[in-house]
Amino acid sequence: MKKRVLSLITVLAMTVGMLAGCGGSADKASADTKTETDAESTTTEGEASLADVKVGFIFLHDENSTYDLNFMNAAKEACEKLGVEYMTKTNIPEGQECYEAACELADAGCNFIFADSFGHEDYMIEAAKENPEVQFSHATGTKAHTENLDNFHNAFASIYDGRYLAGIAAGMKLNEMIDNGDITAEQAKIGYVGAFTYAEVISGYTSFFLGARSVCPTATMEVTFTGSWYDETAEKEGANKLIQDGCVLISQHADSMGAPTACETAGVPNVSYNGSTESACPNTFLVSSRVNWEPYFEYAINCVANGEAIDADWTGTLATGSVELSTLGSAVAEGTQEAIDEAKAKIESGDLHVFDTSTFTVEGQELTSYEADVDTDAEYTPDHEVVSDGYFHESEYRSAPYFNVNIDGINLLDTAF
Repeated sequence: MKKRVLSLITVLAMTVGMLAGCGGSADKASADTKTETDAESTTTEGEASLADVKVGFIFLHDENSTYDLNFMNAAKEACEKLGVEYMTKTNIPEGQECYEAACELADAGCNFIFADSFGHEDYMIEAAKENPEVQFSHATGTKAHTENLDNFHNAFASIYDGRYLAGIAAGMKLNEMIDNGDITAEQAKIGYVGAFTYAEVISGYTSFFLGARSVCPTATMEVTFTGSWYDETAEKEGANKLIQDGCVLISQHADSMGAPTACETAGVPNVSYNGSTESACPNTFLVSSRVNWEPYFEYAINCVANGEAIDADWTGTLATGSVELSTLGSAVAEGTQEAIDEAKAKIESGDLHVFDTSTFTVEGQELTSYEADVDTDAEYTPDHEVVSDGYFHESEYRSAPYFNVNIDGINLLDTAF
């Protein structure tokens, strides 16, 4: 009996020691946890366990896609900064291949797995349910807050802020063209090449348009869709169609160089997405907005290392460094940087809201109420009132955009996608 009591005392002492080493959280301790005494360690709490983190990344395309390359660069930067091992899988379609890739990464020892495309979500959820010990995260998804899985998460950023600022660069260029007599005020028509008629794309082109119109009130916009996130031929054809239809400036939410190169050939100013295209389009490039994913990757990897919960829905902002603009191109109008800086300061202070309902109308009327589909279902049923305090509250009830309002001044050439 005495021997058993001594053994029990020893176990209890070891348990207390483990709790102290893990910040007092018993459920975060395990037999494999590597700990150091305070006297021996010169690192902050949790950093030692970064050595146990292995990250897997699933990309829809490869480095030829500006969208995927943006994720790849951020993944490399975050993992090398934190010193963690990582694996990548490229050209993974939005189908069962994603589930298989996720399971392969889990089997290879990855304890945090991230996928970068909207259509990957259901397959990531399936993999998460089958691998409860692994943390899964997904960009631009909509279901984490309703799936209620401890190991599945969504992330995005307030890129509408970045697109609004990029729109200011576009509007300033339109003003310069008007002042130079190149176009009339009524000819200040923007063209936009979009991939799909998803809320993410609608939110993007609308915020861009509102930024442009904030400095060029006569601006209008035409939008064409390709039905693909990456189709260089279709994107080039779309840009050329818009140019032939009288659009004097082009932007995009599609992932190839098709639209920018069409603009360079035609001599039409261009605002790109996910990275500067100035090297390929030196005469027409104005600016690019992008989501910088490095802050999120660093945040999530540290959560895994420290045994902390990852937010079900994480939204990066200008303040977190998650929304960025490139360096301005040489083709921008004078005063563009100052105009962008002024608007950025107002967004960050809360004095300016991109979707301020006093700045646009819908069928001639101000938008005073709107129910959005936040808790996504098969029928896209509206379920949240999102207009209050004079603006549409984008990305506040989940990280992925849900602004899908067709405002006046924007003409959709097709809605097949």
